[in-house]
Amino acid sequence: MNFLTLENVTRSYGEKVLFKGINLHIDKGHKIGLIAKNGTGKSTLMRVIAGKEGSEGENSKIIIRKDIRIGWLDQEPDFHPEMDVLSAVLDDKNPKVRAVKMYEKALLHPENETDLQDAMELMDELDAWSFESKVKELLYQFKMDQLDHKVKSLSGGQKKRLALVKILIEEPDFLILDEPTNHLDIEMIEWLEEYLSAPNITLFMVTHDRYFLENVCDSIIELEDGQLWRYSGSYSDYLEKKSMKEEVDSVTYDRRKKMLKRELDWVRKSPAARTSKSKARVDSYYERKEANEGLKQQKEEMSIQIKENRMGSKIVECHNVSKAYGSKTVVNAFTYKFKRKERVGIVGPNGAGKSTFLQLITQVLAPDTGKVVVGDTIVFGHYRQEGIQLLEDKRVIDVVRDIAEVIPLEKGKELTAAQLLERFLFNRSQQQVYVSQLSGGERRRLYLITVLMKNPNFLILDEPTNDLDVMTLQVLEDFLEDFPGCLLVVTHDRYFMDKLVEHLFVFEGNGHIRDFLGTHVEYRMVKKHEEEQRKKAGSEQKQVAAATIKEPEAPKPGLTSTERNELKKLEREIAQGEARKKEIMERFNAENISPDEIAKLSTELGTLQAALELKEMRWLELSV
Repeated sequence: MNFLTLENVTRSYGEKVLFKGINLHIDKGHKIGLIAKNGTGKSTLMRVIAGKEGSEGENSKIIIRKDIRIGWLDQEPDFHPEMDVLSAVLDDKNPKVRAVKMYEKALLHPENETDLQDAMELMDELDAWSFESKVKELLYQFKMDQLDHKVKSLSGGQKKRLALVKILIEEPDFLILDEPTNHLDIEMIEWLEEYLSAPNITLFMVTHDRYFLENVCDSIIELEDGQLWRYSGSYSDYLEKKSMKEEVDSVTYDRRKKMLKRELDWVRKSPAARTSKSKARVDSYYERKEANEGLKQQKEEMSIQIKENRMGSKIVECHNVSKAYGSKTVVNAFTYKFKRKERVGIVGPNGAGKSTFLQLITQVLAPDTGKVVVGDTIVFGHYRQEGIQLLEDKRVIDVVRDIAEVIPLEKGKELTAAQLLERFLFNRSQQQVYVSQLSGGERRRLYLITVLMKNPNFLILDEPTNDLDVMTLQVLEDFLEDFPGCLLVVTHDRYFMDKLVEHLFVFEGNGHIRDFLGTHVEYRMVKKHEEEQRKKAGSEQKQVAAATIKEPEAPKPGLTSTERNELKKLEREIAQGEARKKEIMERFNAENISPDEIAKLSTELGTLQAALELKEMRWLELSV
């Protein structure tokens, strides 16, 4: 079943043509990842696919199947600021949604027994209990459990997660997601990865998370030079086929080079503009030369051997450092001495204190106890999540030159501001563009260059992958592999982390920072094994506890009508929960169970057990 067809579609931005005459077909069940440089039209193409924008030209066609529901996740979701979290994710057009809202509001005011009774009867009538459970599960999964908080009090990342939850609740036929992994921690990303891998989901997305592309997508589309190139298979398949394509282009380049040399000899020998035919041939030569140089520029790789900024014996030392905000401890008695050329990754859930830790390292914040000592020769380069305010009326090249004209390289060579910009995909013409004309991703890329241009010897990158395209990340990784100083990276991008670091500081909660020597993939494997062992050790105790639960006694007199209904509902849910817990325990003993399934079931079991304990306590309150 075809969901969408684009034929001969063209879009431009001012005089810049983003894409011209492109064709695309998306069928039910396809999972497509879009790759392109920032500023080349990714977001515009997604809006066209979502039906938010049309095409230019008379012969173009955009055909979207009318009987499908589209879920569109934009980079900047739009919610009414006065809405609460629950209202923001639920669409009042759905009767089950109205019932859930009515029930949740009644729970906030249990003294109004009539309202609660009416809400519960409506939930029963519409069989909305499972829907309510799904809504709460998704909100808790993405850590949006403060249901009565106003949207205006949420951060940008929280709003993005709220928009994602809203789409998943609605279960549209066709998902269009713009950077869905931004502002998600590792657990959220892995959950979403598994969810979107379901065969019944049709997906078109942009993401910089290459593990996500690898594990979810069945084809990759690349927007390059205004055209779409489709590669069937996962991200690794795309890399292999793209490499083969570039080899062909390289052969083509060599052939063009020989042809252009012959043409150049002719141009040099002939009188300028001797005839109109000759002039046309000269013009053609220069056009082809320019095109070929563009091809050459794409293929050339520049190895940058940066001259090391002198680093003394003392780098950064943390001595028994602690930091807390009120009753929440984010760093507790942390001690560590950084070594030369060390590369460390920092991982942990959102809100665990990673950014605070970076501010302690750079001495922006003072610790509550302990001390941070920074060597006299250390020059920090700190790329922050919030970025910096770039002057809108400045040209790109001037923004970088204001920081430095050159970076010193080995053997007395220099890297100019223009060359560094080219390295990070700003060609000479783009360097003359004003900051006000840049896309969001291009601004982040420019901000990154301003940090690198300071030539630091201790580089700190706080979520550098957000809003950067895959091509820029590849360039950044190449740059960092040659970087001679210390590197400290905070990112939820598993691919980026695994490629650059083999040493982690893991924020495990309550201020505890685990020093783990290994890659992020290795840490996740160790953590899953530890969780399995912990579940296994406690499984017998849980089974004994479950077996000792007394059979529910008949409700005692004196309960209100609302309480009797709640008691019946609790008995039903407890029975269902115990049955599901038994299924999970039986599955743990299966021979063909995979590590991924063990991790998933362990998480479900923990959540289920916690919910059962709360329900059993409430049941006892009503029964006694």
